[in-house]
Amino acid sequence: MTKQTQGERPKIVIPKFENPFRPGAGHMPPYLAGREEEIVEFQQLLQQGIILKNLILTGLRGLGKTVLLETFKPLAIKDGWMWVGTDLSEAASVSDEHLAIRLLTDLSVATSTITFTAEDRKRVGFLGAKSSIVWNYPVLRQMYDDAPGLVSDKLKAVLENVHIAVRGIGKKGMVFAYDEAQNLSDNATRDQYPLSLLLDVFQSIQKKGVPFMLALTGLPTLLPKLVEARTYSERLFRVIFLDRLSEEATREAIVKPIQDSRCPLRFADESIDQICEVSGRYPYFIQFICKEVFDIWIQQVAAKETPQVPTNEIIRKLDVDFFAGRWAKVTDRQRELLSVVALMPNSDDEFTVQEIVAVSQKQLSKPFTSSRVSAILVSLIDAGLVYRNRYGKYRFAVPMFGEFILRHAIDAPGGLF
Repeated sequence: MTKQTQGERPKIVIPKFENPFRPGAGHMPPYLAGREEEIVEFQQLLQQGIILKNLILTGLRGLGKTVLLETFKPLAIKDGWMWVGTDLSEAASVSDEHLAIRLLTDLSVATSTITFTAEDRKRVGFLGAKSSIVWNYPVLRQMYDDAPGLVSDKLKAVLENVHIAVRGIGKKGMVFAYDEAQNLSDNATRDQYPLSLLLDVFQSIQKKGVPFMLALTGLPTLLPKLVEARTYSERLFRVIFLDRLSEEATREAIVKPIQDSRCPLRFADESIDQICEVSGRYPYFIQFICKEVFDIWIQQVAAKETPQVPTNEIIRKLDVDFFAGRWAKVTDRQRELLSVVALMPNSDDEFTVQEIVAVSQKQLSKPFTSSRVSAILVSLIDAGLVYRNRYGKYRFAVPMFGEFILRHAIDAPGGLF
């Protein structure tokens, strides 16, 4: 046994308990708080015999869209649906053919365990096959290549064939779930329309009674993109707009993960109130702050110090981890415009072109014109930092971005401007 040196503080043995908070992108939190209504809405969509409504799950970054989509997956599977999907990268928008390959690849993962029946062989032309055939990618690709017509016609043919196979194994249908769907877009200059293709294909097969449902998640720019591509998109989707958590749900997200008999820590009410305020009740920020507080408190308790929430230090770390990368990609003139917005009392709410011009006239030696503001806002929308909330109204696409900009100004040489 090691002797304690005179005057040395006795060491406190902390029971081993892994930090339960997970602020990573898309990581499932230890407790999903405040999304009960959204789960019920999705379960109602699963009860459709004929698909009249698909799903759009949208909201700012850090609100848990990816997590909620992953929560939907086991619910759909339990209810008798198959699940297909992945992230939609910009590569899927390169051409109609790229999108088709994306869909076939994802589809094959779900169907590769389904064996062809005699009816399947006859319907798709595999009459001479002697060995067992499964619905894998080479088979789906051959089916696609052999189908006549345009890319959309080929995809419809494949999906309608797959539907019969899916029905043959007793499944209700398929959910095609795609995250980051705002990355998908049409490109008229190259005569490529993958977004329109996706909408046309699913609308067509759904009209024929094929129970294949789209579930798309993305930033608030997603729905305007869909409507621009096809005006009927608003009628195709049930839009669920995620907002920040209620105060009650926020407290649950903080407290529930450490309500474990092995957890050596408990957050005092004062600390919980502080985390609620600093996080803005945004799920990602809650996880980030709680993870930092947990790690710091473990060290403070071991050192026999009074646990405290080091708010300023945690916020600065959050700035580096979450905001700084986005800010670094913004041009100087774009930064000026964003800083003008940050000065507005309604910066976390809606703002207009006229309001930006008015504030810039007071703050800048070279104020913005309306046309220049409109042009910069378009580039910021493309960068995923701003979105058009409704006609003539804009919002930050990143939560609490205005507060970050003002904090950044304190450290920047020369101040805000």
